[in-house]
Amino acid sequence: METMTFPRYSPDDIISYLRSHILAGAEARNLVKGDVFGNPKLDILHLIYMRILQKVYGIRLEHFYMMPVNVDITYPQIYEGFLPVSNLYIHMERLLPVCRINDFQIADVLNPKTKRTVRFLSGLLNFVNFREFRREVYLELQLNYKSAMEKHQQLEAANREAAMKLEKLNTVPVEHQAEVKQLTESIRELEQLLRQDYRRKQSALQEVISQKKTDIAESTRKLNDLKVTMATLKEEQEQLKSKIVESPEELKNYKELMKETVKKLKRSKQEVIEKYESYRDLVEVLPSCQLELQLYQKKMERQGANVERLASVLSEVRNLEDQIESAQIELKKAKTDEMSLKRVVTAKHERLSTAEIRIKKMCEDVEQHKCTVLEHCNKVQEKRGAVYNKVMAIRKEIKQMKDRIEQLKEDAEEKARKAKEIHLLWKAELEKCHESLLKAAQSYAASRAEKVDEIRRGLLSIKSSESSS
Repeated sequence: METMTFPRYSPDDIISYLRSHILAGAEARNLVKGDVFGNPKLDILHLIYMRILQKVYGIRLEHFYMMPVNVDITYPQIYEGFLPVSNLYIHMERLLPVCRINDFQIADVLNPKTKRTVRFLSGLLNFVNFREFRREVYLELQLNYKSAMEKHQQLEAANREAAMKLEKLNTVPVEHQAEVKQLTESIRELEQLLRQDYRRKQSALQEVISQKKTDIAESTRKLNDLKVTMATLKEEQEQLKSKIVESPEELKNYKELMKETVKKLKRSKQEVIEKYESYRDLVEVLPSCQLELQLYQKKMERQGANVERLASVLSEVRNLEDQIESAQIELKKAKTDEMSLKRVVTAKHERLSTAEIRIKKMCEDVEQHKCTVLEHCNKVQEKRGAVYNKVMAIRKEIKQMKDRIEQLKEDAEEKARKAKEIHLLWKAELEKCHESLLKAAQSYAASRAEKVDEIRRGLLSIKSSESSS
């Protein structure tokens, strides 16, 4: 076990990590090094293990006090005091092999040693740190995948819409194909005429451009002269600036502005400190429920101590019974020499009488202790019933929430159906708009054909006039 794959942390590092990441509130503030190492406090060490199990597996606190239902136990009241420790050991025995620790024992829960506790906590903290790191990476990957899928779906929808629009634009109806051919022929003729006009205008523009270039060359020469004069003026301005000295009034104003900014920063710092103190007071009020749980745990520990005391009393009773048997053997031996050892026999009788009185007294104390333990067990059973009632109430609330969720799903489906109907209405309106646009395009094409005919007539009249002249 000396060749472990996780680092060994120092006790100070372990305590600081527990305060900042595992514990919270008053538990983190009250934790000190002596509570875990040296002479550890079992309740604090068990609390740390429970918090780690809650963080890793999500185990709730009441699960540590639940007795298994599939096991037939004659007197469950006796086992309830040991239930938290046994459940904690079972869950830790399942968790620690994942952390590469395979020698965890029940003695490490009941009577922990410092070196073993340091090694166990180092492995657990290393696993918790690794789990948090990998969880962040997984959540980041999940968000990236979700955003990529949404973008992919949006792009696919956009591609489908564009393809549909292209199909609509590329397809020409059969009744308009003849008109389109005529329009293409007229467009070609117009392009030829426009090219001829363009060549004529281009030759005229080149002459104008050459004239403008000569004007631009002259203006650039003048501009260079002006730049040289500007450079000389800038040099003179810099020389004059170096001779100018800052006035003391400006320095004084600048210092006053700096003092005002410092005062504003101090006020903002004081406001932040006051907000921090108010938030800290609110956080200290929260863990009142944790104090009740600690009181309940202390009662369970007292019950365990009472059980141990009962076992010690029974061992004393057995020792006294052994003493009685030895005394009876000595009495048998003393009868053989009754006359010589009469005084010894009387002393033994006196010892026996005192021992019997002590035994009776101890038996009465044991019976009384049993009654108190049974009363305490009955109280624990009542509290357990109250916890069970709370759990059933929570389950009932969960069921009500599920019913509400189903109702909300039905409402959402109804809204989706209404949205679909609205979509269909809008689609019909869009189709009507498309039809009106087609009619407008047709009218525009007819007017355009008339204008082309007029242009042709004008061109023919111009040609005829040129040929007659």
